[in-house]
Amino acid sequence: MSTAQAEISTILMDKVADWLNQSALAGNDLETLIKGFCERLAAAGLPLKRVHLSFSMLHPLYDALGFTWFRGQGMEVEGFRKKAGVPSDRFLTSPYYHLLSNQLDHLRRRLDPSVPSEFPVFDELRLMGVTDYMAFVLPFSGNTSQGMMGSWSTDSAAGFSDSMISALLRLQSHLAIATKMAVLTKLADNMMTTYLGGDAGRRVLDGQIKRGEGDTIRAALVMGDMRGSSKLAETAGRETYIDTLNQFFDAVAAPFNRKGGQIMSFIGDGFIAVYPCERHRSQSEVACQAALAAAHKATARMTELNVQRKEKGLSDIKFGIGLHVGNVMFGNVGLTDRLTFSVFGSAVNEVQRLQTLTKKYPHSVLASKDFASYCGANNWLTLGNEELAGIKKLTVLSPDLSGALALDEDGALEPIYDRRSDAEQVMLLHRDTARLSTGDPRKLQ
Repeated sequence: MSTAQAEISTILMDKVADWLNQSALAGNDLETLIKGFCERLAAAGLPLKRVHLSFSMLHPLYDALGFTWFRGQGMEVEGFRKKAGVPSDRFLTSPYYHLLSNQLDHLRRRLDPSVPSEFPVFDELRLMGVTDYMAFVLPFSGNTSQGMMGSWSTDSAAGFSDSMISALLRLQSHLAIATKMAVLTKLADNMMTTYLGGDAGRRVLDGQIKRGEGDTIRAALVMGDMRGSSKLAETAGRETYIDTLNQFFDAVAAPFNRKGGQIMSFIGDGFIAVYPCERHRSQSEVACQAALAAAHKATARMTELNVQRKEKGLSDIKFGIGLHVGNVMFGNVGLTDRLTFSVFGSAVNEVQRLQTLTKKYPHSVLASKDFASYCGANNWLTLGNEELAGIKKLTVLSPDLSGALALDEDGALEPIYDRRSDAEQVMLLHRDTARLSTGDPRKLQ
């Protein structure tokens, strides 16, 4: 671009604002909103070289979500992961930190090659041909913990004209409103997925929120529990106890939250998971065999984790898993103003009793005869018939888990123990793990 002094069309800027409003009402996600916004600004004649927008978010894994658009190169997305400790030197020497620490709304700088850079990022922007830079901060509704920060950069020799600055300032307000709606929608989805699970979260967001609403479904059921947690809670410190509990969930619970499985809830030091299926034998076989394969992987993962713990002088983590199949109620129960979304019914009580029986029998995984009947050829050890208090008599079996660990679809073994939790795996927003770990400086300010 040779000049930035050309008149900016108010009509075209109004069309960009209208598009933002329509997109917000349509429920478009952040990426669609921001990419469409930047492309429309460029199409309307604004000589933008680079746009960066970052949104602080209430999210269990991320402090912020960042978007960087480059003219002719599209847009890149990354999540800024939560990290303990002081902010990086990179952030402390950034224009954003200057804005925040001085409680400023905007900052503009012409990038003159003959003048030393006020901020390190300016050296990098000059290499891209940037001549003028504006940064801004916009809290959402006065909430300084959630909001939008961003910067506009141009490579026009004349820099930003007054009419361009006026247009960008006006459009920032429209953008803030549209993106706030998208952030709140994403926030609701994040919270529902993290705390309720994928399917239950979608049902709630779709309006299944009244007490008593739900369905009766058939499912393979899993109940898992960590052994010795009460003693550990009494003898170990809070940090050690929570870390051990999370290691247990990462190793044992994670396999049941994929390939058709859904962890419905964590109950103290245990969890319940379901594999929904149709009321047909073929579907029940798929669900039960998937749950059995997950039990196999959970056992292998815990074995590997205990090897790692032993190398560090830590005690083994012991566990019990119950496997069952049956009809359950899937929906909302509780008080009129305090509900939980989970599964209920006699089959849930039965799988809980099966899990408890792992304390009686020297086997970490137990299953009902009904469950085993859907699992095809497998060496099952019949342990006996148990009269379960208040329920019925169940034939209790234990699967042979001593064989080779089943391979994944791609023919490779699943990682035995990944320090990243399953919830984090699912919700990972970053598109390039290498950039996440190194922190591409172009995305930071």
